Amino acid sequence: MINTDLLSADKDPMGAAITDYFKHHQADRLRVFSSLFDEDEIPVKELFRSERQMSPLERTALKMATGKILDAGAGSGCHTLALQEAGKEVHAIDISPLSVEVMKLRGVHHVTQTNLFDERFCDSYDTILMLMNGSGIIGKLENLPIFFLKMKQILRPGGCILMDSSDLRYLFEEEDGSFVIDLAGDYYGEVDFQMQYKDIKGDSFDWLYIDFQTLSLYAAENGFQAELIKEGEHYDYLARLSFCLLYTSPSPRD
Repeated sequence: MINTDLLSADKDPMGAAITDYFKHHQADRLRVFSSLFDEDEIPVKELFRSERQMSPLERTALKMATGKILDAGAGSGCHTLALQEAGKEVHAIDISPLSVEVMKLRGVHHVTQTNLFDERFCDSYDTILMLMNGSGIIGKLENLPIFFLKMKQILRPGGCILMDSSDLRYLFEEEDGSFVIDLAGDYYGEVDFQMQYKDIKGDSFDWLYIDFQTLSLYAAENGFQAELIKEGEHYDYLARLSFCLLYTSPSPRD
C-alpha cells in the first residue's frame, strides 16, 4: 500500500536535522537504518547545497523544468530555491512539517505540507520534479500503477515528470563482473529505511530504487513513455516520463 500520510513533528528526524542546521549551521548525525544495509548517515550539510554544488543530473533537471513546476519531496528547499532564482514558478511539497517551516523561513514562496499521493491533492503542473532518488517515495514496484494514475491526474497535457533513481544491481556484482540476483525474491531495489536524529526516531518506510529498464516497462504499461536523459557516475540516472502519444485510426464513418 502506498503511503498517503503526513509526518508529525515527533516522528520527523530529517526535519529536525534540517531545522538544527538552518538555525545553527551545524547538526548532529542523521542516522539511517535498514534491514539490507549497515547503519549509515546523511550529511545534513548536503541538504543545503547550492545549485553549483549539485550533481550534473540535478542541474540538468532544473534546466529542463518548465511551466508550473511541482517539487515533490522538497526537503530543505534547495531545488525549489534554485528554480525561484531562475524566475520559474514552483510549488514545493513535503510530508515533513519541520522541513516545510524551514523552507518558508528560507524564502520559498509556495510550500505546503502535502503528501503527493493524498487523493485530495489535485493541482495541475507542467513539470513534476522528483529528485534525490525521486522514485523512492513510490515505495514498491507494486505501487507504480498508483503512481502513474496520480500523475495522469495532476500532469497537464504536454507535461513531464523528471525523476532520478539508481540501479542497485552493483550491490550484487561478483568479482568476474557477473550479477547474482534472486529473481524469485522481492525486487532488488525495494528497500526499507528508518531514520533517527538525536532522540527522534521515525517510523520505518519503504523506498524504491528502480533500474531504467524496469521503469520503462511499467511506464509503457501505464500509458507513459520513459526517456533516459542522463546517466550519472555510479548507476544513477535522470529520466523523463511523459504521456504516450497514441494514434487513433479514424472511424469508417468519418
